[in-house]
Amino acid sequence: MSVTFIGMPQAFPKKSEKAVQDAQLRFNLRKATHTIREKRASVVNELPDWQDLRAAGKAIKDHTLRNLDRYLLQLEAAVTSAGGTVHWARDAAEANRIVADLVKATGETEVVKVKSMATQEIGLNDALAKEGITAYETDLAELIVQLGDDYPSHILVPAIHRNRSEIREIFLDKMPEVSRDLTDDPPALTEAARLHLRERFLKSKVAISGANFMVAETGTLVVLESEGNGRMCLSLPETLISVVGIEKLVPTWRDLEVFLQLLPRSSTGERMNPYTSTWTGSVDGQEFHLVLLDNGRTDVLADEVGRQALRCIRCSACLNVCPVYERAGGHSYGSPYPGPIGAILTPQLRGMHSDLDASLPFASSLCGACYEVCPVAIDIPSVLVDLRAKAPHAAAEKAAMRAAGWVLEDHRLLTKAQRTASRMRKLVPKRLPGPLSAWTDTRDLPDIPAEPFRDWWERTGGGESDGHDRKEER
Repeated sequence: MSVTFIGMPQAFPKKSEKAVQDAQLRFNLRKATHTIREKRASVVNELPDWQDLRAAGKAIKDHTLRNLDRYLLQLEAAVTSAGGTVHWARDAAEANRIVADLVKATGETEVVKVKSMATQEIGLNDALAKEGITAYETDLAELIVQLGDDYPSHILVPAIHRNRSEIREIFLDKMPEVSRDLTDDPPALTEAARLHLRERFLKSKVAISGANFMVAETGTLVVLESEGNGRMCLSLPETLISVVGIEKLVPTWRDLEVFLQLLPRSSTGERMNPYTSTWTGSVDGQEFHLVLLDNGRTDVLADEVGRQALRCIRCSACLNVCPVYERAGGHSYGSPYPGPIGAILTPQLRGMHSDLDASLPFASSLCGACYEVCPVAIDIPSVLVDLRAKAPHAAAEKAAMRAAGWVLEDHRLLTKAQRTASRMRKLVPKRLPGPLSAWTDTRDLPDIPAEPFRDWWERTGGGESDGHDRKEER
């Protein structure tokens, strides 16, 4: 299967090199992520059954993924019976073609969009532009990114890398209707965006959305948002096209209730999100199309370790606690999915064929903070380790690992190696030479002890420091 995915091919270390030197970027990221992190912790701690909810979310997602074929067919039947039309897309190219054909069939050349990770994944805006169709983002952060000719850098807050002064300059440059007296006060910036978008909402006949969840039993789609722009897009246009990954299913409305508690608390740190919009099929005056997107998801589903990444509900909690993301920023990941979840999801969807994809599983300290906050208990560190083993490695590295395995499997060889290292410890430099120097650029080489542990243990009779002989006590 051909998988298309927007992104840049440079490896993560190269892409992050400039970001970690940008003091303003690091300040913006730290301030925003720590604020969201603290809000999340506060509302999560209010619930005595949070861990039970987390376990329930995991169980529902795992059950759905095990029976995905059945639930997808149930969803298709429900959407069709409600007057909607379901389209199946193997990859990005097919999804983009379907959406472009649907828009062209209406005779329109402009569409409004609800924030959607799936459409970013497939590069829909660029694909529509090639067909003469202009897509307007209506989420405030997505609008900032689009007007600034930029890329999103966070799942929840795509413009997290921008401060309000930078946003003001973007609005002044790209919104001719904005007064030059515009300040960088958040309410003023929001009002400017509202006025800019109002005409788009009223005149657009076609809207494109994603969905946070799809309910198989009724064919209902669900979008959670904070601004109201989503509801305007979903209700006003005459044609609504929703592009949704096949993993976004939940079997029943009862299952959805669990996620309506998990997602707001984990993403925005709210007990309940301001707008929860649901729609089922077509309604009077509106035609509805659902494009179900694979784009590598069935390949991920086949991986026993990696498939848990498909549980992700795009809350961004893992980004907000990740020390690597906080320093490197979202653009370093070269994907719409940055941070820890991007480091495991992107390589699986793409296949780790490029330097970037192969390097992403190594963009982690394996501290485990991402797993602790994940509302559906995705064991991201375990998947990272599994992907590291599957990533391509240099011949020299493979040879070194084989040699290490050979020594570690034989205690006699290990003992000889340890004794040799102890004797030669004074010859070992503090900074490693050649290609190995990158390792000591950011850490100290541990001191080699004067005596191997096994020799010390035998010499001291088991390491007793109080003068007693352990053997006599036994």
